[in-house]
Amino acid sequence: MAIELKVPTVGESITEVQLGEWLKAEGDAVTRDEIIARIETDKVTVDFAAPTDGVLAKITVKKGQTAAVGDVIGLIEEGAAAAPKAKAPEPAKAEPAKPELPRAEEAPKSTRPTIPPQGFARVMPSARRALKERGLNPDDVAATGPGGRLLKEDVDRLQAKPVARVEAPTSSADRAEEVVAMSPFRKRIAERLVQSQQTAALLTTFNEVDMGPVMELRKAYQEAFQAKYGIKLGFMSFFVKASIEALKLIPSVNAEIRGNDIVYKNFYDIGVAVGGGKGLAVPVIRNAERLSFAEVEQTIADLGKRAKDNKLQLSELQGGTFTITNGGIYGSMMSTPIVNPPQSGILGLHAIQDRPMAVKGQVVIRPMMYVALTYDHRLVDGREAVTFLKRIKECMEEPARILLEI
Repeated sequence: MAIELKVPTVGESITEVQLGEWLKAEGDAVTRDEIIARIETDKVTVDFAAPTDGVLAKITVKKGQTAAVGDVIGLIEEGAAAAPKAKAPEPAKAEPAKPELPRAEEAPKSTRPTIPPQGFARVMPSARRALKERGLNPDDVAATGPGGRLLKEDVDRLQAKPVARVEAPTSSADRAEEVVAMSPFRKRIAERLVQSQQTAALLTTFNEVDMGPVMELRKAYQEAFQAKYGIKLGFMSFFVKASIEALKLIPSVNAEIRGNDIVYKNFYDIGVAVGGGKGLAVPVIRNAERLSFAEVEQTIADLGKRAKDNKLQLSELQGGTFTITNGGIYGSMMSTPIVNPPQSGILGLHAIQDRPMAVKGQVVIRPMMYVALTYDHRLVDGREAVTFLKRIKECMEEPARILLEI
């Protein structure tokens, strides 16, 4: 009995999916609950499990093709056995080649160019030596001497002429193109970024943060922190906590425009951009204001790992109120991040670099980071954006402010 494999419902607003890959081929045996295919949506990748034991009899939707929710993508023949694979014939053993004996009458051939006997009469001795040194024949050189004699100067003149360079024809394989269907995930990223540029009045402001105090704090407590919580104390938990303090001070950055209304939110769901297996993903840390530093680090580590394995749930990618993206891990010194709508702000972090700074009238080397806030100017004024970043700077340069909320 043939069992239809239908595209399941993978999200409230998702009506179309793309076949990411088949892990089984037609004719392969499958077992119940075994993952046999992966389905890609514009947000997550979903594993497709076999509903019963049997054989994958037919694949109707191939890798890269799209299908609607409820469409049949393949058939499983329930209870059937996999067809035995034909054994490839063993290649015949080649008999050792018999060495050919050289014929007695065959003399070894010389690799040196020979000059035809009729040419010696008109080739001067010095020209003859020059021809042999250069591996040329008399017919290769135009003779200009008396009576048609070939002179050494003729050979030298030929060698002095520039040789025209012949460009090798370019192989068509060197200019080959590969056409790959854009995944729903990448399509969605493109749509969101264009939507952000077209619907919001985006502006970016910058500041710089001395990372020395946080680095010293991490160094002092890293060993004890890791021993107690089983995870390293990173920079991101500090920036998440500092962002929450700044959002409390400037509520408009945590708000959104909904029609003709402004919706202010009294909770802080912080999205953290991570490089996933299919591209950039922004999983959300829910109620980050209620979490400790250790819980923030553990949550980020878990979300980051599952993003790379394409194991994030759809609900984990929705509903953030503010986003943090760290281009510094890739070496970025400065950038202007794009707001993730309908949010009104995004904080961009960058690489830490030792720079000479004026501190209390003296030039000292400090580990500095540029930070950027891109915001929707329809909702956030320039003064508020600058104040927001200044609050981030204060909290990072004096981490005790985060704990004391001052």
